[in-house]
Amino acid sequence: MSAISQHIEAIRATLLEGVQLVCVSKFHPVTAIQEAYDAGERDFGESRVQELCAKQSELPADIRWHFIGHLQTNKVRQIVPFVYLIHSVDSVRLLETINAEAVKINRIVNVLLEIHTANETTKSGFLPQELQTLDLDQYANLNICGLMTMATNTDDQEEIHRCFRLLKSLADSDERFVIRSMGMSDDYLLAMQDGSNMIRIGTDIFGPRQY
Repeated sequence: MSAISQHIEAIRATLLEGVQLVCVSKFHPVTAIQEAYDAGERDFGESRVQELCAKQSELPADIRWHFIGHLQTNKVRQIVPFVYLIHSVDSVRLLETINAEAVKINRIVNVLLEIHTANETTKSGFLPQELQTLDLDQYANLNICGLMTMATNTDDQEEIHRCFRLLKSLADSDERFVIRSMGMSDDYLLAMQDGSNMIRIGTDIFGPRQY
């Protein structure tokens, strides 16, 4: 068994029932993704469009590709034909662009709204109060199926819990928001306590990123 397979087995042993693992493969080679695929994983997360498209063309067709980074509107067209889920929709303009590109190819695209819960200005996303003002019914070719957040980068567990609990309460306010994507290598155990059902793990599976 490879090191990657062993890491995946160790993480699977910690997952609560109903929690989906997304293997964050950004900056890691195709060979590493193939090892995780051979260990049974099918959900992989990438953060750069060019890298995602290159890997998608080389790897098995049944992989579910998740886009988890900041998505520029001028690059939406490249991933709309095949992406499984876009986690990082952080503006009305991006919603409109993804929907328009999806209309062109008659495809329904799964998206999550990124919510800014952290006490950090560097993180992006809709503010919690903005969520109530969005008219989500106008995007006919989007399946807005949940919310995503990244907690404050801190050792203060109460602050991390605050971020995750806020997202959970927002998700509970709308039956469309089935997916709660929150928790990464450092904090996914806390996120699961607060209702996460999709976690994004990179370093704990693949090791340090290979830039």
